[in-house]
Formats: sequence, C-alpha cells, structure tokens
Amino acid sequence: MFFDLEEELKKLPEKPGVYLMHDKEDQIIYVGKAIILKNRVRQYFQKSRNVSPKIARMIEQIAWFEYIVTDSELEALVLECNLIKEHNPKYNTMLKDGKSYPFLKATIQEDYPRFVFARQMKRDGAKYFGPFTSGAAIRDTIELLNKLFHLRNCRKVLPRDIGKERPCLYHQMGQCPAPCQGNVDKEEYGENFSQALSFLNGNTKGVLKELQNKMEALAQNMQFEEAAVYRDLINSVKQVTERQKITSDDHEDRDILAMARSGDEAVVQVFFIRGGKLIGREHYYLTGVNEEEDAHILGAFIKQMYAGTPYIPRELWTECEPEDAEAILEWLGKKRGHKVFLKQPKRGEKMRLLDLAKRNAQMVLAQDAEKLKRERARTLGAMEEIEGLLGLTGLNRVESYDISNINGFETVGSMVVFEKGRAKKNDYRKFRIRSVTGPDDYHSMEELLTRRFTHGQREDLEEMDSFRLFPDVIFMDGGKGQVNIAEKVLAELGISIPVCGMVKDDHHRTRGLYFQNEEIPIDTHGQGFRLITRIQDETHRFAIEYHRQIRGKTQVHSILDDIPTIGATRRKALMKYYESIEEIKKADVEELKQVPGMNEASARAVVEFFREG
Repeated sequence: MFFDLEEELKKLPEKPGVYLMHDKEDQIIYVGKAIILKNRVRQYFQKSRNVSPKIARMIEQIAWFEYIVTDSELEALVLECNLIKEHNPKYNTMLKDGKSYPFLKATIQEDYPRFVFARQMKRDGAKYFGPFTSGAAIRDTIELLNKLFHLRNCRKVLPRDIGKERPCLYHQMGQCPAPCQGNVDKEEYGENFSQALSFLNGNTKGVLKELQNKMEALAQNMQFEEAAVYRDLINSVKQVTERQKITSDDHEDRDILAMARSGDEAVVQVFFIRGGKLIGREHYYLTGVNEEEDAHILGAFIKQMYAGTPYIPRELWTECEPEDAEAILEWLGKKRGHKVFLKQPKRGEKMRLLDLAKRNAQMVLAQDAEKLKRERARTLGAMEEIEGLLGLTGLNRVESYDISNINGFETVGSMVVFEKGRAKKNDYRKFRIRSVTGPDDYHSMEELLTRRFTHGQREDLEEMDSFRLFPDVIFMDGGKGQVNIAEKVLAELGISIPVCGMVKDDHHRTRGLYFQNEEIPIDTHGQGFRLITRIQDETHRFAIEYHRQIRGKTQVHSILDDIPTIGATRRKALMKYYESIEEIKKADVEELKQVPGMNEASARAVVEFFREG
C-alpha cells in the first residue's frame, strides 16, 4: 500500500490514543499508547533522538502505522493491553505464558450453598476466594471444608430435588447431613456454611474455640468417641492454618512482585497475599527485555497480567515504580471497583518479604538458565549449525515435503513447516495428488510443489493463509532427484529459494545433505543433525498419517454401493437380512423383495448386477 510518512505524521491528532506499527508484510510489530499521539509517534522518526538498539531495529522495519483515538489516557491503556494480547507484537515486551488461575467458589445465592472449583470469576451472585496457584489445593480445601462443617458437594437443586433420590455415600459415611432428604433445615445448614465462610476469611479462632467447647462438653458427659471426632477436627484446622504464613496483621489482599533478569529473559515472582496470609506464589517468564528499563518491564507485566485476571488485590508491592503508574492505578481501580494502591517498601518486614520474592525470582531464573540454554541449542543453535553447513545466513522458516502411496494407490503429499527450529503445526498442509496415476514420486512431487508455490504467488491470499509465507530453505526427503524436481519447479515460477536433500543410507538413516550438486557430510552428534532428523521424521510421519486416513475412508466401501438404486439405507437392510454377500448373490427377485425397503426394481437391479458380474 502507498504510505506517505511525512503526510501521515502531519495528520496525527493532539489527543490520547493507541498507535500500531506495521512492517512491510503488514504484521503488527509494536503497539503503544500516548497521552498526545502527535508528539509520541513523531518521536520515533526524529533522527536526532537517541533510542535503544531494539527500538532502532523496530523503526527500520516500520512500513506504515495506524492509530486509534481515545477520550483519556486510561482508555488508551486498556486498549493497549487488549491489542498487545490480541496481536502478540514482536517488539513489545511480552508475557510468555497465558495461564489462568482457578478460584474457590461459594454458591451463597443457593438455598443450600456449596463450595465448588471455578476457572473464572463470574457475576452470578456467588462469593469467590483466590485466585489459587494450584487446582489440587482448591480441591483439597473443598474436601476439608465439607468434612469440617458437614456440607454437601452434590449438584442437586435444593429444595426442588429434596426426596427425589436416595442419599449418597457421603451421608452414609457421616460427612453430609443429607439436605437432599430434608434431614437438615435451611437455617441450620446455613449456620454451618457461615462458619466455613468465616474460616476461609481467616477467622479460625472462633471456629477453634467452638470446636474446643463442644469437645470438652462431650468429654464431661463421658461421650469420649464423639469428643475424639472434635479433637481430630481441631487438629485438622490447626494443620491448615499452619500452612499459611502470616505476613501481616492487617488482613489485606495484596500481590508482591519482584523481578530477576538475565539477557533477553526475565522472571517476575508474584506472592499472593489474601487476608494477610500468603496463600501461594507463581513465577512468570517474559521475553524481549534485553534493552528495556526495569520500570518499563514491570509496567508491561502488570498491564498484561491483570488484564487477564478477574481479581485485583487492594495493594501491589513492587521494587520500583512501574512506567505509567498513575494510569495503571486508575485502570486497576476501575477493574476492582475500589481504589488500588502501589507501594515500594524500603525497610522492615515489608522489605524482607519483597527481598524473599526477589530471591525466589533469581532462583527460578538460575535453575532454568541451563534448560533455556539447552532449548536454544536444539532450536536456534541447530539452525545456526545448518546455516554453517550450507553456507547460508538468515534461515528461519524451513519447509519439507514428502510423497506417500502404496503401489501408486491414492498418492498424497505432505508439507511440514519448522520455524526457528520448532515445528509450526498450524502451517502443515496436505495434498491429494490429482494428475499422476501409479507410483511416480517425481511427477507427484512436481505437482505438489507447483500447487504450493503457485498458490503462494496469488495476490488475493488472506492474511492468515500460511502459503503466502515462502520458506528460507526447502528440505526434500530424498537426494539429487528430488532436489532437481524442486529446483525445476521454482525456476519455472521465477522463485529463488535454496533447496537441499536429506540423504539416507542403505539402512534408511540420515547420512548427509545434498546441496548445490554435492553431498555434505554431517556431524551425527550435533544439534543440526538432530534437527534435520526431526524434520525428516516429521515429514514422513505426516505423509503416512494422511495416506492412512485416505486409505481408511476408501476401504469403508461395500460392493453393494456399486449397484444402481441401492443406497445406504437399502445396503444396511440387505446386510442385516442376509449373513453374507454370497447369500445375496444367490437370492432371486422374489426373495429380495422380502427385505424391508426393497421393491421389485431394486431387487431386479441386485440380481442383474451379480448376474453380469
């Protein structure tokens, strides 16, 4: 598209909003917000302005930009969060995982409420606790609450379903009073549930005192077995409360965020404090941070983290003030419905807890450094080895092709894609060969490649069509013959892409690469060799899998399908009426007319078909 940069810069409004930078492939590579769009966007194109190398690289790739005007900086921040999450831009600091954390849901809107596991917080009248970092912990908590306070865990709608079914096993075990049978009234059940809610809110002293009083009263009446039940309940409550580390006596909800970084990677450790107690912790990986300030990384993390969670705590504790702090606080406050506070502890117990989160982040980063190093070696490192073998640079996307058939039957082709050393399965494609009959792999491959690259040259392709992306190198599952076919097709279409063959030995094991009319040996212990083997195996597997699928569909076929007037219904009726095809062959018209759904014309068609055969 034609884009006059100077003219478009002049049109920028002096209003808040969001801007989106596009590259020449029309990919969104950066999303940002601005209090004044005119000033912010123009800064990117001022030659005198000093920018980080990362931003400089981004600016070089900008082909055009667009913007969306908002009424306030807060609206711009919300929109920025949504667009980053939607488009995953290359040059934004990105939260790498898309985890969601579950909640413990109290269905207080029901007449006989329950505690249930919930993935999302909804506006359904229920009360939610969490989020928790472990689904197993929630299920354990629910089981304990039901035992402690004799609550139901069934899904029956009460009182509508009272008396409709027998009580469940939990009632037989003495864990549920069976409100489904009308054994406990709404008020008594509600008192038990209120105690459970009080327990979850951290008020365990009242629960322990009441259990203690009941135990002592039963013991005084010589009811020692019943007293022992309450003794065990008291011990269970103490065990649960001991697992929760007290971090403050103000019973506030807060998240404590600390960061550790190394190179282009960062880890943010989050401690979840609910009701003054540490209920869990989680760490998050970020990438693209090499040339960013801590304040920018922290601001980007907070916006992406809390855009995706329904619960916002009252306080956030951080090491430094994040970028866009005022706008972030206003946005979080609107999401929460109450004011949110941002604090940077400098001394005392608060600073000690922040230091603890920091040490955890550093530990996670150190522990995973070797794993990240190994992962890079088997992906990007392997691609670099292959570049060295072939004498090429800038290899990112690899496409590999294979043909599969059995004696020329139902020939199919496969296209497998690897990017940055990883399989990109969304871009895999299957081909059913149309113009070739019999076992002719060369002509089948010629058809496959012609269709693939002819399609890729079309100008009306949709943005999401993977065919519009051409590979940096093509790997053929074979040697000189397959390479020559690929080079012939590319030459005829006017496309220049390096092609190499993955050559196997007599034992069907990869031994080298065929490139530019010579076979290149490979170090069989290197990561490049392992990646080539993975590509070759995946290409072969995908082709065979597709051929098996086609073959299976073809083989679900009966000779009866070839008889005129015999459709699926009559075929099933015949197969049900007779034990075998041989019996159908021997039957005459009168006998066949006895089959449900068969008339004289159909019966004659069957007899004539087998007579001619």
